[in-house]
Amino acid sequence: MYIEDDICYVGNPGKDVKVVEATPLSGGMMILLFSTGELKLFDATQLKGGAFDVLKDPTVFDAPHVEHGFVSWADGAVDVAPEYMYENSVAYNRDDDLLFAG
Repeated sequence: MYIEDDICYVGNPGKDVKVVEATPLSGGMMILLFSTGELKLFDATQLKGGAFDVLKDPTVFDAPHVEHGFVSWADGAVDVAPEYMYENSVAYNRDDDLLFAG
């Protein structure tokens, strides 16, 4: 528990992070650019629950929308907290793509 601006919150204060850009890849993977300047690779297939079933449709998954720092799909019907995406992704370097380019 912590208090910020006279408001009591459950949990621990996290990094104030927002998604700036989301690029979908095949297989449910995404490259995310965060407000920290970090590029990270996020595996959306780890999202569990019926609300995320719509992301199995490639036409939906391939059309993310970034607004107010979070990623949403299907006209806002599905979204994921930027803190969750940040904490559950791994560092990504675009130069790594060169390793796999023929």
